[in-house]
Amino acid sequence: MTDVRTAPIAPSAPVATSPAAAVTHVAPRAAVLGLMAAMDAELAAILPHLGAVQVRALGGRQFHVGVWHGQPVVAVLSGIGKVAAATTATLLHAAFGVDHLVFTGVAGGLGAEVAVGDMVLGTAFVQHDMDASPLFPRFELPGKGVAELASDAGLTAELAQALDDLHVHSPVWRQVQASGFVRAGGSRLHQGLVLSGDRFVGCDSLSSSLLADLPGALAVEMEGAAVAQVCHDLGLPFAVMRAISDRADAQAHVDFMAFLQAVASPMAAAWLDGWLARRAQARPATAS
Repeated sequence: MTDVRTAPIAPSAPVATSPAAAVTHVAPRAAVLGLMAAMDAELAAILPHLGAVQVRALGGRQFHVGVWHGQPVVAVLSGIGKVAAATTATLLHAAFGVDHLVFTGVAGGLGAEVAVGDMVLGTAFVQHDMDASPLFPRFELPGKGVAELASDAGLTAELAQALDDLHVHSPVWRQVQASGFVRAGGSRLHQGLVLSGDRFVGCDSLSSSLLADLPGALAVEMEGAAVAQVCHDLGLPFAVMRAISDRADAQAHVDFMAFLQAVASPMAAAWLDGWLARRAQARPATAS
């Protein structure tokens, strides 16, 4: 069979074109950002930034279509757990043409230096409950030959810079630091391995076991690695930003909703707002 991608093209007679046709250009489609929030309060903090929002119901979810600092955005509540997050990420791409994605939510801290009120950007993701042994090594994704999936380095670096700017310029940052949830000296940003699984980690024995099996893990949550797998399959750049709500121990459920309202939700909105404002400033001016 001839490979049409490499077969030579036979010469043909010139095709006449009108002057108008020769100078007509099709404007490129604007990139669409997908924003996934794990909790209602986080989505509620994001939505006022989207201007006049159109809402579309699909797959048991409400997708909010708007514009944030000139960036077309589709924001949605992901649902909790890996399957819910994977379904949401797939719908964002298939139904709304999203071509890059950011997930925001909370996580339990695992790393020794990770404290409540800190922020984490995942650079690699592992499903800690993936175990198809003895057919495949524990944690390895069957058919992929790897256990870890990386986030997009460019998006992650942009978000890290935006958080650094937030320290200096945002009143929200100062409010969060005074909330009573943040360690003395203020929140810190960590970047590295994040674990995901369909189990809430709320006891010392389980968090210790995870660290023993996957040393170097910074945090644990229930969606990020599933979003990573979908985005890798679909070729979508993605990033995951998390606020540390607890230490993944017996106290993990204490004051969770208060933390969400005082820290996670306002920080997510302010962090994204600063990031998209920076992007807008760097965007070339549209010719009139």
